[in-house]
Amino acid sequence: MGTDSRAAGALLARARTLHLQTGNLLNWGRLRKKCPSTHSEELRDCIQKTLNEWSSQISPDLVREFPDVLECTVSHAVEKINPDEREEMKVSAKLFIVGSNSSSSTRNAVDMACSVLGVAQLDSVIIASPPIEDGVNLSLEHLQPYWEELENLVQSKKIVAIGTSDLDKTQLEQLYQWAQVKPNSNQVNLASCCVMPPDLTAFAKQFDIQLLTHNDPKELLSEASFQEALQESIPGIQAHEWVPLWLLRYSVIVKSRGIIKSKGYILQAKRRGS
Repeated sequence: MGTDSRAAGALLARARTLHLQTGNLLNWGRLRKKCPSTHSEELRDCIQKTLNEWSSQISPDLVREFPDVLECTVSHAVEKINPDEREEMKVSAKLFIVGSNSSSSTRNAVDMACSVLGVAQLDSVIIASPPIEDGVNLSLEHLQPYWEELENLVQSKKIVAIGTSDLDKTQLEQLYQWAQVKPNSNQVNLASCCVMPPDLTAFAKQFDIQLLTHNDPKELLSEASFQEALQESIPGIQAHEWVPLWLLRYSVIVKSRGIIKSKGYILQAKRRGS
């Protein structure tokens, strides 16, 4: 038996942490009707659809329990990997640190992705550059706490390979020289360069680092955009109290055919003051 959006709003108001999982069925069901022009639009569409469907299905008993951590997911939209097919699949992820948070976000995101997909290990994780203040250049110091946690996850066999995004030659070289587990890839934004910088290409070739391209915006999910999606999905909720902490986008690829079998987003948000 479901509840109305007011009940869902009451539950969200009392929860301290929100885990939101969106899967390929929601994404692609929407894509058949209207294709979002950007990754940000696709993400917002997924957030709204997941919250709308979740809020219509939650149990009144759950509202009365007032859990600290609220899991918002729609079971039919998230597909676990069949253990018998695991060797045939490549599971990759890109982690976006959205808000001010400790490096523990990295482990939380990877653990949750493994749980959602029913696997013990991710084949690759790329970390997007963490948010920094306007006018400040990204430095090794900004990356170190997140990279150290990724290294721990490699050593504990939760991840096979780790990579970076949007590092220039100097930044990538500094990370490579410092890191114990070396980056095996670096993504370059197509919007920033149509030709790979020669110095970056030469360095990557020398140390066997794969250069990939992407077209993610600099800010895939802003605090304001998340709050707007929350407000539109669950009227009456105090959306301004909620801030996103991290966002992980995953994809499951059939190795032999090079096609995407499933994809989705996992997001963690926290209520201010909790």
